[in-house]
Amino acid sequence: MGHVSDTPLLSLRAVSKRYGAVQALSDVALEIDSGQVIALMGDNGAGKSTLVKLIAGVDRADEGAIEWEGRRVEFTRPHDAQALGIATVYQDLALCHALDAVGNLFLGRELRRGLGLDELEMERRAHELLDALSLQVPRLRVPVSTLSVGQRQAIAISRALLAEPKLVLLDEPTAALGIRQTAQFFDLVEQLRDRGLGVLLVSHNLGDVKAVADWVAVLRHGRNNGFYDVSTTSQEQILSSIIGTTENAVSMRAAEAEEAGW
Repeated sequence: MGHVSDTPLLSLRAVSKRYGAVQALSDVALEIDSGQVIALMGDNGAGKSTLVKLIAGVDRADEGAIEWEGRRVEFTRPHDAQALGIATVYQDLALCHALDAVGNLFLGRELRRGLGLDELEMERRAHELLDALSLQVPRLRVPVSTLSVGQRQAIAISRALLAEPKLVLLDEPTAALGIRQTAQFFDLVEQLRDRGLGVLLVSHNLGDVKAVADWVAVLRHGRNNGFYDVSTTSQEQILSSIIGTTENAVSMRAAEAEEAGW
């Protein structure tokens, strides 16, 4: 599926997930390598959010296997995924708006000095990380509620990177960004790729995907419906896969077999 090494960083094999009567995912496969940006696309209800939850350890798959660096793993909680090196930045950013940027970056992993917090060291590290990523957050000591959407996103991504992950999941990261902020985000994703991180980018925006992703995986009705090299595949082809103008042959056969009770 387009991976660049013998052993993918993350591999999902025949993963399925059901919520009551709803089959959210059926036999989904996906591979992500280090230094690779994979876009995950699909219409509403295609299963994108469910797949992210499984990789992030929020939910467990009913069937199938998840492998990390060639070894099968099971996630029972988000901490299990985080401990392996998987970081997730959700669309709502999950920031504490009453805290400043430094407080958000180190929330739950504060640095201590004696009986108190080492505020100077945390602020120094915050500046260091933001500068290394070329992220512009000029005011680190004001509540994040007073910052722009782009600046808040920079803080959320920086917080995810503080744990030095190997894989970053980005859920609709440009949905609320302007043109300039989106361009800055693309620069950041390219930095992550250059650093050797794997990136899974969930997006509805074909322009964003063509600008920054290496491959795009399409889900339709909870099944794989195509895996495309972004550099050689037209937007029309990808859009056709998303909306179902052209169905993946394997998915069609599987659906037909299920209906026939095979």
